[in-house]
Amino acid sequence: MPGKIDVHQHLLPSRYFEALASAGHRAMASGAGAGTQASPPAVAGGTAQWDPWAPSAGTAARHGSRTVGGWLMPDWDPEAAIAMMDDAGIETGMLSISAPGVHFGDDAAARDLARELNDYQAELVRERPDRFGHFAVLPLPDFDGAVTEAVRALDELHADGVLLMSNAHGRYLGDPAYEPLWVELAARSAVVFVHPTAPLMAELPGMPTALLDFPFDTTRTAVDLVAHGVFDRHPELRVILSHAGGFLPYAADRFSAAAMFNPGITPESIQAGLRKFYFDTALSATPTSLPSLLAFAEPGHVLYGSDFPYAHPEWRARFDHSLATYDGPDAERLGEVHRSAAEVLFPRLAR
Repeated sequence: MPGKIDVHQHLLPSRYFEALASAGHRAMASGAGAGTQASPPAVAGGTAQWDPWAPSAGTAARHGSRTVGGWLMPDWDPEAAIAMMDDAGIETGMLSISAPGVHFGDDAAARDLARELNDYQAELVRERPDRFGHFAVLPLPDFDGAVTEAVRALDELHADGVLLMSNAHGRYLGDPAYEPLWVELAARSAVVFVHPTAPLMAELPGMPTALLDFPFDTTRTAVDLVAHGVFDRHPELRVILSHAGGFLPYAADRFSAAAMFNPGITPESIQAGLRKFYFDTALSATPTSLPSLLAFAEPGHVLYGSDFPYAHPEWRARFDHSLATYDGPDAERLGEVHRSAAEVLFPRLAR
C-alpha cells in the first residue's frame, strides 16, 4: 500500500545553519524573532524538538547560536528524515525551509543563499525522487530576486512548488509588491506552500512566536491575500496553508466583513476565495480542530503534514493517532488526506 505524502516537512542543512550564524542578530530580526522583547532566562537541557508531553518539556532548550523565536532549531539530515518517514508510514516528504527564511538584510546574500539551498534540495530529489520533493525558497522581500529564483526553480530545477512565508519583513501576501511573482506562479499553475513566520510585534514572555503567533500570522496573510483579490486575478494558483490554516476555518464567516473595507469584493467572494485554500494537518489534527477544518475545506483540500523535524516523533504520533481514529463529522473524507489529495497537486507521485 502506498505511503503518505507529507506536504509539511522541513530541512535544516548545515549551509543554512552557517548562514544563520553569519547573519547573527540580523537573522533573528528578519523572521521568527522580529520585534521580540528581551529573551527569557536561559534554560538548560531539554530538546530542540517540540513535545509538550515529554518529561523534559518544562526545560525545553531556548538558547544558543541556532535559536530563533525562542526555540532551538533541531538537527536534521536526509537519513534521519527517511528513518522518520519509514517509521511514520510516509513515502514522500515535501521539503521546505522554515522561518526565518533566507533574507537577513542583504538582497545579494539572500539570492545566493536561496539559490544554494534550492540546488541542494533539487539534488536530494534527483537522488531520491520517491522519498523527497521540495518547495523552493525565495529571497523575499527582494521581489525582483524572488521572481527570478521562482522561475529558475520551477523551470530548471523542476521544484514541486514554492515556499512563501506568511509575511516578508511585514509585507503580507495581499501586498501589491507580490503581483509580479503571482503572475509568474499562476502562469505555471504553481503550488504555493505558505508557512508562518513572526509578525512584527513583541513576543509575549514565555510564549515563543512559533507557539502562539504562527497560527495568527497564517490567518492574517490568508485573509489579506483573498481580500486583495489575488485568487480573483490568478485562479490557477494552488495555495497550501500550514497548520490547518491557523484559525481560518473556525472564524471564516467573520472574515466576510472584509468586503466592507475593500471595494469590488463581496462577502460571497471572500468565502469563495477562502475555500480555495488547501490545508495541511501538521500539529493540528485533533478531535476539536478536525470538525471545523473538514466542515470548511473543500473536498480534496486537506493534506497530511508532519512538521518534522520541529515536531518530536512522539508528538507527531499523537496527531497521527487522532487523525487515524477520528470518527466525528465528515470522517468519511479522511481517506483522501494521507495521499490521494496530494497526488492531484503533485501528479509525478500519483499511483
